[in-house]
Amino acid sequence: MIIHWFGQACFKIQTAHKILIIDPYDEKIGFTLPKVNADIVLMTHSHFDHSNSGAFSSATTIIKEPGEYAVDDIAIKGVQTFHDDVGGQKRGLNTIYKIESEGISLLHMGDFGESELRQETLDAIGSVDILMIPVGGTYTIDGAQAAACAKKIDAKITIPMHYFIPGLTIPLDNAEQFLHTMGTSNTEHQQFLEITKESFLENKQDVVVLSQAL
Repeated sequence: MIIHWFGQACFKIQTAHKILIIDPYDEKIGFTLPKVNADIVLMTHSHFDHSNSGAFSSATTIIKEPGEYAVDDIAIKGVQTFHDDVGGQKRGLNTIYKIESEGISLLHMGDFGESELRQETLDAIGSVDILMIPVGGTYTIDGAQAAACAKKIDAKITIPMHYFIPGLTIPLDNAEQFLHTMGTSNTEHQQFLEITKESFLENKQDVVVLSQAL
């Protein structure tokens, strides 16, 4: 499995047989999505920086709400959460997605904005190998809150997302607070993450910071 980060909350996950794109953004955020094919597109909510499914019109499966889905050997579970800390009154709902393929489980948290991770959410997602979590504050949890969530989820690898990088037009914090709280301030950026089920034997509680792939 190979994971690339396109900036904001957008990832490409390439399995042996399928390509998934999560939260494709509109160019208004300051970036242009790479021209890649996709079989499956997941969208955590309808805001413009997470829902540009038109960029991948060839995708045979588009998922944008909670539920359980199966596409060949990929199992996807969408769990409803809130985009803010007042039960969705400010920014509405957010779907987090657990994806299972090749013996690896991933969790993408979209624009998760709840001040604390509820036990019912933890119960719904179960164990997680790779966590993709927003850390930039303003519209989501901030770095310290994200670190607290990450420790509760206890994934083997945690990838920060949805934070400020040069060129972004949305006012977010950078990832430093999150990295500092996690004790990984000097984490070196990786171009992509290539992982197998077996390689987790060598990875325990790692934070992986990905460079933007464009």
